Amino acid sequence: MLYIKFGKRFIMKVQTAFRLEKELVEELKEQAKKNKRSLNNYVELILSKVVEREPNDETVEAIEEAMNKKNLKPISDIDKFLDSI
Repeated sequence: MLYIKFGKRFIMKVQTAFRLEKELVEELKEQAKKNKRSLNNYVELILSKVVEREPNDETVEAIEEAMNKKNLKPISDIDKFLDSI
């Protein structure tokens, strides 16, 4: 297990292995390079899109508020804002 700091939180990464067709791996490597990503990061991105995690209730509520322009506060200092979250 590996913990990677992402902003103020840590993300747990687990090492795993898959057997894939050689041609698929080569294509993934090419696409990763075109997108300026590592192979690992590119495959993780693709898998995350396929899984499409459902947002939790708090996130759904925040999205609805933003779409309906409720409780919006202007951000005058991006650094202070980022430190507050």
